[in-house]
Amino acid sequence: MTEPAMQRETFAVHPLPPFDFAMTADYATHYRGRNLWEFYEDGVYRRVVELDGRLGVAAVRSLGDVDAPLLEVEVAAPSLDDEAVASARRQVEWVFQTQVDLAPFYRMAEGDPFLAPLTAMHRGFRVPQGTSVLEGLVNAILGQQISGQVARAVRTAVMEAFGETVTVDGVEYRAFPTARALAAAGVEGLRAQKLSWRKAEYVWDIASKEAAGEIDLEGLFDRSDEDVVETLTQLRGVGVWTAHWLLVRTLGRTDGFPHGDLAIQRTLGDVVNGGVRMTAEEALAYSERWSPYRTYVTTYLFAAIRSGRPDWLPPTP
Repeated sequence: MTEPAMQRETFAVHPLPPFDFAMTADYATHYRGRNLWEFYEDGVYRRVVELDGRLGVAAVRSLGDVDAPLLEVEVAAPSLDDEAVASARRQVEWVFQTQVDLAPFYRMAEGDPFLAPLTAMHRGFRVPQGTSVLEGLVNAILGQQISGQVARAVRTAVMEAFGETVTVDGVEYRAFPTARALAAAGVEGLRAQKLSWRKAEYVWDIASKEAAGEIDLEGLFDRSDEDVVETLTQLRGVGVWTAHWLLVRTLGRTDGFPHGDLAIQRTLGDVVNGGVRMTAEEALAYSERWSPYRTYVTTYLFAAIRSGRPDWLPPTP
């Protein structure tokens, strides 16, 4: 099939310094180069952008450095107008959190023996964000209580089965399925993509409610953290852990803390609890000293773990 002609526009984004593009793009793609709908290869990050019902692809590269950051963004889509280009800019700036000021977090971290080496190693790293609450929520549910490798396989199957595609320069990119597409798939259709019965029911129930207008997931961007957690945990299959990961990786909040996460409990136990894993309640209580910047603590911690760089850890007292 012949690839449709693409219109292209290029624009610059000026992040607030410090900004480490490579570290942020690596984290967004789970250090895999290609991770589901996001690619980071040869210094270029690419992802699908939704442009008022049209799909396009944004390609982002760094032309600056950590202290003088500059991004060049090329958007390709079957048709582009000023509104579509502005939308692509907003999505790129949101994903990379380019206008977030890290200075208050870094000032807090300076005197903390846990945080100081962690932030020094990851200076300029931003917490990459998703652009859709539905996408973030469904992916969190799909990843519950299974390994990362299995979760990626299930997410890939769901996207390939129900997501729309756009092809740019011979490469096919896939968007996350809409609520309408997931609802139409039904529980049996989701089960065919290797979801458990329970997860298939959860995803179908949430997607059906969203498609019917019974819930407004995207409206959560405008709600308080407390309202977000309360609203999400009323949905089947969504607990506090999942809700807090939405605060951290989709809604751009500064103080999310998924204290039920075993990796967080183990690491805090190793560093400040004599090697004994903390309970969820203990981890939550200890984290209060880092409020209102616990999102950054959480994500910087996972960046160290996932990138295989545990050497930031201070000696156990």
